[in-house]
Amino acid sequence: MRIHRPWLTFLGSFIADLTVRAPQLPAWGESVLGTGFTVGAGGKGSNQAVAAARLGARAGFITRVGRDAFGDLARATWRREGVDTEFCTESATHGTGAAAVIVHEGRGENAIVVDPGSGMQLTVDDLEAAAGRIMASAVFVTQLEVPLPVVSRALAIAHGAGVTTVLNPAPALPLPPALLALCDYLTPNEHEASTLTGIAVTDVASADRAAAALLERGAGCVIVTLGANGALVKRTGETVHVPAVDAGPVVETTGAGDAFNGALAVALSEGRPVAEAARFACVAAGLSVTRAGTSASIPTRAEVDRRARA
Repeated sequence: MRIHRPWLTFLGSFIADLTVRAPQLPAWGESVLGTGFTVGAGGKGSNQAVAAARLGARAGFITRVGRDAFGDLARATWRREGVDTEFCTESATHGTGAAAVIVHEGRGENAIVVDPGSGMQLTVDDLEAAAGRIMASAVFVTQLEVPLPVVSRALAIAHGAGVTTVLNPAPALPLPPALLALCDYLTPNEHEASTLTGIAVTDVASADRAAAALLERGAGCVIVTLGANGALVKRTGETVHVPAVDAGPVVETTGAGDAFNGALAVALSEGRPVAEAARFACVAAGLSVTRAGTSASIPTRAEVDRRARA
């Protein structure tokens, strides 16, 4: 018997990650010798869609790529991972997005500069074409690597249809209360929560204050991801600190937030309570940091389930 799986729909960018490992960031005008270089599939929206697909979801992606080698990399990635691309379009005038990623060879931390390229050419008309898919979804997820009017319209379509909405506000931008009110779940990291609220987020207590401020501005539930400190889940009447999962030595933190958001969407689509969904997402993120790469580091469902039982 064929089992129906609801759609999880993601809106965002595909970015080709040009990653170099190095002992330190260079200062302006300085050159630093690296210790390894790779080209891989990235972009927050694409990574999150791949994460959902690897975790067993029926994932679809809305984006725009260029007619170039990086666009070919995108299409090959989605085909391999089983991500639906019915609403992925091509730009004849703008190249596929790319990022320069520097990973600290000792700590695994990263610094990233992103050019979203063709992803920033998405239009509201593209969203209207995909409205039926969005409205048929169990969960809709987006970020801020595509134009803000497109993000706002997509959230409005999903929210109006009663679809669970997740906004990962990355990279951080000032967001109006009207947009926050469309977000059932808002998932900033420490830096993004600080930018959105003006509250310096450095620990669980300050994350709690920032989350409270975002709830007051209209978000339904705020989940602040805190790296090695796990995640802080806050909504009216409930505050839960979910510890991080230590799955082994940290190799690279790039993509951990995307693994978290993709896994969160999957868990929410399965009807899990938010704190349990955040724990599931922390397992996925904890596994991802033990591996190099962005989408390449995302674990499978079997790996997450096995680690969750440990």
